[in-house]
Amino acid sequence: MRIGDAAAAAGTTPRALRFYEQRGLLPPPSRTPTGQRQYDPGDVARVRLIRELLSCGLTIEDIRSCADHLHLIELDPTRPCGAAQVTSGPGIAARRLAALEAEIARLTGLRDQLAARVTGGGAPSRTRSASHRAETASSSPSA
Repeated sequence: MRIGDAAAAAGTTPRALRFYEQRGLLPPPSRTPTGQRQYDPGDVARVRLIRELLSCGLTIEDIRSCADHLHLIELDPTRPCGAAQVTSGPGIAARRLAALEAEIARLTGLRDQLAARVTGGGAPSRTRSASHRAETASSSPSA
């Protein structure tokens, strides 16, 4: 199938397929005699897998670093991502999960700080806020 048909079947765009190919996530497809890209159902399945991994929080670079092993997940979709790990230490998915957990903790802290400010429950720089209120109160004309 041609690039437009393959992209539609995978739920993406022809531009995305070319991008995945350029980044090494998708092997170069065969070409017709006129030079058009030809994709097969295996290519469409791989693009769907790439899109699923991206939607799970992995980055293009994460997927690129293990692109040679994506066929293992394609063959057995129930296989844990860490099972295809090549290097020692935590795998790509485990590292990304740890990064997401750290970001969630950071954002939770920010939310709590903002909520405390909005509800008047205090702020990290109370001294500065208190002195600012005192300055404002003393410079305001009395009614």
